[in-house]
Amino acid sequence: MTLKMQWKVPQSAQPRAHDFSFDLDRTLASVVGIHSIIPNDAFTAETLGTERAGNGVLIDRGLILTIGYLITEAQTSWLHMSDGKVVEGYPLGFDPESGFGLVQALGPIDLEPVEIGVSNDLATGDRVIVGGLGGCAGAVAAEVVAKREFAGYWEYLLDEALFTAPSHPNWGGTALLSERGHLAGVGSLQLETDQQGVAKHLNMIVPIDLLKPVLDDLRKFGRVNKPARPWLGMFSSEIDNAVVAIGFSPNGPAMRSGMMVGDTIVAVDGERVGSQADFYRKVWSLGSAGVEVPLTLRRDRREVDVALTSADWASFLKKPRMH
Repeated sequence: MTLKMQWKVPQSAQPRAHDFSFDLDRTLASVVGIHSIIPNDAFTAETLGTERAGNGVLIDRGLILTIGYLITEAQTSWLHMSDGKVVEGYPLGFDPESGFGLVQALGPIDLEPVEIGVSNDLATGDRVIVGGLGGCAGAVAAEVVAKREFAGYWEYLLDEALFTAPSHPNWGGTALLSERGHLAGVGSLQLETDQQGVAKHLNMIVPIDLLKPVLDDLRKFGRVNKPARPWLGMFSSEIDNAVVAIGFSPNGPAMRSGMMVGDTIVAVDGERVGSQADFYRKVWSLGSAGVEVPLTLRRDRREVDVALTSADWASFLKKPRMH
C-alpha cells in the first residue's frame, strides 16, 4: 500500500537546511503519513469521511502524535514513512478538548523521535517549520503570525491557538517545529483571512503544551481520565454578532430537543451569550456530560426556552478494533 503525496511544497517555500542549527532532514524524516479507513456506519463518517489522510510525528518509540480527526473511529490506520516503508498502526487515543490523537505503531519504526518543546515560548514573528510527509519537499518554511483564541463550530475551543503562514497545503497532523527543531504543535486547519482585500491562508496549530497534561492518560486509557464535557451535538457560527445553530449531529441532544437550524442562542441557564466561545464556556461550566443545559433561543422573532440533556460525545463513537 502506498500513500501518494497529494501536495508538493514549491521549492521556494521549503525550509533550507543551512538556515537552521539542527539536522533538518533527520527531524523531518520523523514526520510520517497517516491513512485511515473508517466504517461506513461510523458516527463521524458523514462529516469526516470514511477514508482520511494526513500526517503525524513520532514522539516516542513507536508512538505517533497526530490530529484526532484523522483516526477517530478508524478501523485500520497505516503509517507511511518518507522512504516508502509502511507500518500498520493502532488508534490509541483521542482527546476531544485539545484535538490531539495518538497512534501506536504495530511494527518497528527506525526513526528518531522528535523532542517535545514548549509552545508558550513561541512569539509572533518567530520562524518555524510546518512539516508533512516527504521531508523538505513536504515542509513549509513559515512564521507565527498570531496567538489567539479559536472557537470551532463543532463545540471546540482553544484559549490560545497558534496561527502560521504561509499555509501548508496538506495541513492535517503536520508537525510545527521551532527554530531549535523541537515539536511546538500539530496542524489542525487551514483558514482564510482577508487583509486589505487580499485573501491569505493560515494554518491553525494546536499548541504542544496542551499535550503534556493528558499524554499519560491517552497512552493508558485512550482518553483523558476525567469526566467528559457536556456535548450538545450542535454546529454553530457567529453571524451578525449572534451565535446561530447551523446544523446538528444525528440523534444528538440538540436534534432530539427539537432545535432548528437558524435558532439563535440567546442565553444559557439564564445568562446572556456574548460570543461562540462564551456560549461553550457557559455550557461547560454547568457540569459534566449528562447535565441538563437550559437554553433560551430566538426563533421567528420570539424567545423559546428548551432544556437539553447533554451527552458524552465519545459514547456515540465506534471503538478501535483490537489487534
